[in-house]
Amino acid sequence: MTPSTTDRPQMSVEEFEELERHAPETVRLEFINGKVMVKPVPDGNHREICMWLLRQCMQQRPELGLYPEGGLKTETYRKGRARADGVLAPTGSFKGHGEWSDTSAVLMAVEVTSFDSDTNRRDRVEKPDGYAAAGIPVYLLIDRDDCSVTVFTDPEDGRYRKLENHRFGAVVQLPAPVDIALETEALKEFVE
Repeated sequence: MTPSTTDRPQMSVEEFEELERHAPETVRLEFINGKVMVKPVPDGNHREICMWLLRQCMQQRPELGLYPEGGLKTETYRKGRARADGVLAPTGSFKGHGEWSDTSAVLMAVEVTSFDSDTNRRDRVEKPDGYAAAGIPVYLLIDRDDCSVTVFTDPEDGRYRKLENHRFGAVVQLPAPVDIALETEALKEFVE
């Protein structure tokens, strides 16, 4: 049996962080399951969805911040590095942190799918596992491919035990500790 990449990662976390620091601005790198991954630069609709979510979070929970492009230490023993499209946490939670933050204050990680060949593996498989392993209570996936919002909750043993999928247009209740109701009708205008 061949060992998995997590048994033998491509490089150490320290080597990855050095590589990421020197990557050009047009490239965003992540280190998931022991592999370096390239995350596409967001398009205009992707950015508009992030702003839509930011406004909803600010209106309903002004004491929280939705931090864009949050660098998180993920996976078992913090051996992964993921750059979430959004990270919801109490305002001030990342003061004094470097590029990659511990997830102890994070209430929710957010990803918006991109139109690239790695979206399925990255956003629907590997990131939920990494965020669950890091103990992030809620993972919100806004999926432009099938016009849905999926809410992952109850992280346990590196997996989310519960997920709910809603079509764009539904009112989606994000559970505690997030406690925000998302009116998703507006997301229909950001699908290509």
